[in-house]
Amino acid sequence: MLDKSAKIYVAGHRGLVGSAIWRSLQGRGYNNLVGRSHGELDLCDSITVKAFFDEQMPDAVVLAAAHVGGIWANLNYPADFIAENLQIQQNVIMEAFRHGVSRLLFLGSTCIYPRMAPQPIAEDALLTSPLEYTNEPYAIAKIAGLKLCESLSRQYGVNYLAVMPTNLYGPGDNFHLANSHVLPAMIRKIHLAKCLGLGDMDSVRRDLAARPVDGVDGSAGADEISAALSRYGIYPGRVLLWGSGRPLREFLWSEDMADASVHVLLNVDFASCASQCPMGPDGVREVRNCHINIGTGKELHISELASLVASAVGFGGDIGWDASKPDGTPRKLCDVSKIHSLGWRHSVELPEGIDRLHKWYINNL
Repeated sequence: MLDKSAKIYVAGHRGLVGSAIWRSLQGRGYNNLVGRSHGELDLCDSITVKAFFDEQMPDAVVLAAAHVGGIWANLNYPADFIAENLQIQQNVIMEAFRHGVSRLLFLGSTCIYPRMAPQPIAEDALLTSPLEYTNEPYAIAKIAGLKLCESLSRQYGVNYLAVMPTNLYGPGDNFHLANSHVLPAMIRKIHLAKCLGLGDMDSVRRDLAARPVDGVDGSAGADEISAALSRYGIYPGRVLLWGSGRPLREFLWSEDMADASVHVLLNVDFASCASQCPMGPDGVREVRNCHINIGTGKELHISELASLVASAVGFGGDIGWDASKPDGTPRKLCDVSKIHSLGWRHSVELPEGIDRLHKWYINNL
């Protein structure tokens, strides 16, 4: 357990999960927290990262910063996803190690697992078969990060743990129509389709004033707005969503993820995870897959998710599917038995979370 006076650096403290981790730490009495925005500290720049650690000398680190996005972004910018994440991880993790940080938490993603991994996916499924093509560069970067933490812990006895969250959503989410993850994008698309169907252009303009679409903001003409939204499958009383709607996905409220992350940071040691690894045929314990899945252990079809979102938004229009667009991994359900054994379980169920996120979105236009 870290002393309440310990200085904790939260990298990515303004992001979806990082901000929730910051609040969770404060709620537990940890107030000596350090954070820097991207404008203040470019984590891809090794020189400035070293200078930051020289100055701050944190006692513990949470690495929640990453270059993230949905299927479209991963397909179109693969080099950015692998290069930037490798740079961020190398710089932060290694400077933490060089500066004597003994406790670090690295946040990855369940996209590290094979496309056709047995379900639910246990931690031991890592590196057993090919990855999903649409996010392979990002997944490889995250695998490298967790292996760096695992290797440093094995060789030097530090407590550098890695947690792999399932699909996250929550307050402060990214609602960009192309670059965001499936749930926030779906909420926004269905909200806008509802407004268009009702002829409520004031609400549409308020939305675009807060988050312009392809340079089109709330001051644009009605025809220009309609053209911009139609490029993303948004029409009056009708929405066309990516894929077939058949894939199964698991979703976790970001504040639940933050609670799990802080629980692991404060209460779990690498040695306890390593002790669960099996002995090899030569009697040597093969220490690998010490990362920890974080999720609910519950899944639903994307088409069912769309129905839940429509209900929360109050949308009674048509929901269609563009099967020419990629689905991604067919199924990706976490085996959460390890995190349960470590004393943590989620608290927010999906229907409640969707309703909360929709209300947060409306209140922040």
